[in-house]
Amino acid sequence: MTLSPAFCRIFPFAIYIGFFAIAGALEFLQGQGVPWLASWDPRWLYPTRILLVLLALVSLWRHYSELARPSGVKPLDWVLGVVTGVVVFVLWINLAQDWATIGESAGYNPTNPKSGAIDWTLVAIRIFGAAMVVPVMEELFWRSFVMRWLVEQDFIKIDPARVGFKPFFITAVLFASEHNLWLAGLLAGIAYNWLYMRTRNLWVPVLAHTVTNGLLGLWVIQTGNWQFW
Repeated sequence: MTLSPAFCRIFPFAIYIGFFAIAGALEFLQGQGVPWLASWDPRWLYPTRILLVLLALVSLWRHYSELARPSGVKPLDWVLGVVTGVVVFVLWINLAQDWATIGESAGYNPTNPKSGAIDWTLVAIRIFGAAMVVPVMEELFWRSFVMRWLVEQDFIKIDPARVGFKPFFITAVLFASEHNLWLAGLLAGIAYNWLYMRTRNLWVPVLAHTVTNGLLGLWVIQTGNWQFW
């Protein structure tokens, strides 16, 4: 069976998003007193989610031509990716005002509810997922697929530099809607979109996204602001 380029970029993202519904359903059932969920720890749903997304990415890797060995990227572009990732991180932790958020986020708290001790296994999995798996999954979906698909359904042949303002803006807005911190998400989407268009290589926004999420994880652990996770 031949898999479409769209499916290959949507499927890992769909797994990731689908777990929000699964978590909600399990939490509801737990609240209804379902016996087998009495001792269920919802924090371990994240490792399951990341494992399944990672397996999907690995199994479909040969279909991601834009993630072939990086070539033609100037050293300055890599530096730009790192700097952009740092800037987005700084914006992210400073744009948490009520007017810049949608609803409330409980975040991801890796501490033991009884002892208050941090579960470092959960921390390691969370950082790995956020910094190494999520950036690849999201950049494949938002930048490689959505932004170019809005230009033409046969998006694989679209040069990122050809993307116009409308698909650029729509993608940034949709990316923002995925996050509780909508303004920070919007600015991040604009930054990652711009990197992809400027460098024409998906690895550069992936790098920026990795830097942002990695720094955010370290900051969250240092400060205990779990709601940012």
